[in-house]
Amino acid sequence: MNRSIFSELFNKAFRSGNPLFLFIGINILVFTAINLFALGEYLVGGQSSGADWLTSQVSVPAYYADLPLKFWTIITYMFVQRDFFHLLFNMLWMYWMGLIFMDFLNKRQFIFVYFSGGIAGALLYLLAYNTIPVFMNSAQNSILLGSSASVMAIVVATATLVPDFTIRLMLFGTVRLKYLAMAYFVLDIIGMGGGNPGGSIAHIGGALMGFIFIKQLQSGNDLSKILTKRSKLKVVKSTESKPVKNDFTDQATIDSILDKISKSGYDSLSKTEKEQLFKASKK
Repeated sequence: MNRSIFSELFNKAFRSGNPLFLFIGINILVFTAINLFALGEYLVGGQSSGADWLTSQVSVPAYYADLPLKFWTIITYMFVQRDFFHLLFNMLWMYWMGLIFMDFLNKRQFIFVYFSGGIAGALLYLLAYNTIPVFMNSAQNSILLGSSASVMAIVVATATLVPDFTIRLMLFGTVRLKYLAMAYFVLDIIGMGGGNPGGSIAHIGGALMGFIFIKQLQSGNDLSKILTKRSKLKVVKSTESKPVKNDFTDQATIDSILDKISKSGYDSLSKTEKEQLFKASKK
């Protein structure tokens, strides 16, 4: 029974082809591995210095001079959490917002927003800790870890794409995504003066990247196309002209549907428009 459950979860995370489940699976595996290592150290010697060292090797150092020696951390840090509730809330928000994101956009765009949001968060973190005096004093002893910046990019991208899409929250009831994203953004600005300023700064970087991506997409510029493999084109001469078959809704129609969602909400779409949007999201 338990084996079948774990097998099903493993297949969904690593064999479904869905990047949302893949990234959640990686985050959980990294969390489990590091904390099991820390537990083993504690049981043997009463400390977890090895796990702390390992964590530092996959986390972004705040001091800019250390980054060239740990250049890989700008990618690895966005899959590392040591605290259970840090992991739990990040994965829940990524799951909820990721499902909505994937209903309207495609896998390549999700992957791009996750990674670009994480990178933007790390770069803003580095900039702040090496230029703002109050943070410079602790730069050599600070590190950045966690998927929060990437998740924030997904949240803001989704809210920018379908701002009037509503979800139900405990205690608050039905809330539109645009208000939810705005609230989190304001809390992160305030949080820069709190106990975790580095995390708040990274969240802001991720949020800005998610917003920029959707605004560029709505202007006809899909930044995620840089992830598309370019194939070599062969020119073939033909004396016959064949009609071109277009299996997908054209971009102008999709743009008009997205504008309608922005103004009136997803529920205002007709059945045909919803089908067109669904087909385009699977393109």
